Amino acid sequence: MTPEQNRRSFLKKLGLSASAIPFLGTAVNATNAPQKPLYRGKKLGVALVGLGSYATNQLAVGLEKTEHCKLAGIVTGTPEKKTKWQAKYDIADEHCYTYETFEQIADDDAIDIIYIVLPNSMHPEYVKRAAKLGKHIICEKPMANSVKEAEEMIAACKATNVDLAVGYRMHFEPFTIEAMRIGQNEEFGKINYMNTDFGFKIGDPTQWRLKKDMAGGGPLMDVGIYCVQAARYITGREPISVTAQFGPVTDLERFSEVEESISWQFQFDGGGPVVSGYSSYKTNVERLYVSAANG
Repeated sequence: MTPEQNRRSFLKKLGLSASAIPFLGTAVNATNAPQKPLYRGKKLGVALVGLGSYATNQLAVGLEKTEHCKLAGIVTGTPEKKTKWQAKYDIADEHCYTYETFEQIADDDAIDIIYIVLPNSMHPEYVKRAAKLGKHIICEKPMANSVKEAEEMIAACKATNVDLAVGYRMHFEPFTIEAMRIGQNEEFGKINYMNTDFGFKIGDPTQWRLKKDMAGGGPLMDVGIYCVQAARYITGREPISVTAQFGPVTDLERFSEVEESISWQFQFDGGGPVVSGYSSYKTNVERLYVSAANG
C-alpha cells in the first residue's frame, strides 16, 4: 500500500468508527457543524489523568463552569498535587488515584469519563488501559505520535464499546464555524491562497514538549495542528501533497531534539488553493489570512 493509500485508508476508518470523534477526515462541512447539545441527564463526572499546567490552568477551571460535566476524580503520581487538588476541589480520597491504582476507577460510579492529559507518547497506553474500565474517554490532542498508535487506540475502544473523543474544540467554536461557512460556500469567490501561522515562546527547557520521544515533535505537533485544521476547515478539502522546511536552530539548549520552527506548503485535492503554514516555539504569532477571488 502506498503512503497516500495508507493515509486515505486511515481517514476512512476513523470517519466510520463509532468510538472515535472525527478529528481528521470528517466533520468538516460547515452545514454539518455541531449544534448546542440537547443532553438533559445528570452532570457527568470527569477524572483528569495527569495534573500538569493544562489540566490545572485550563481543564479544572473549565469544569467548574460547565453545564453538563464536573470534576469527579484525579490521577497523579505526586502526593503534593493530590493534597492541593483535594483541598481546592473537595475531592474525597476514594476518588483519587495513582498510576498504579488507575484500574480501580472501574469501580468508581462517580466517574463517567476519563480524560487523558499526559505527554503525547503516553496517550496510547492510558487510552488502552482506560478502554478496559468501561468508562468513556477523552484524549488530549494530538491523539498519538503515529497513525499506527491512533488506530490501536480506536480499536481498543471499539472492542469494549466505549466512546473516544479527542480534546480538540475548534470545530465547536462559533467563529471557526462561521469561517468554515464563509470559506466552503465561497461567499467571496474561490479561495486562491491561505496563510496560517501559530507559534509562541516556549519556557522551561527541561519540559516534556522539547523531548522527541515524549512529544513526537516540536511546535507542529503542539500548535501547528491548529494551522493544519484551519486550512482543512475553511476549504472543506484534504491535502494531497506537502513540502516542509525546518527553520534555523537559534537555541541549542532547548531545540536539540525537536524543531524550533517549521514552515510548510499544502496542495489540496479538487483544485484547492495553495496553503502556506508556519509554527514555532520561538515566535509569538497567531494569524489566519485567506485570499479569495473577490476579497
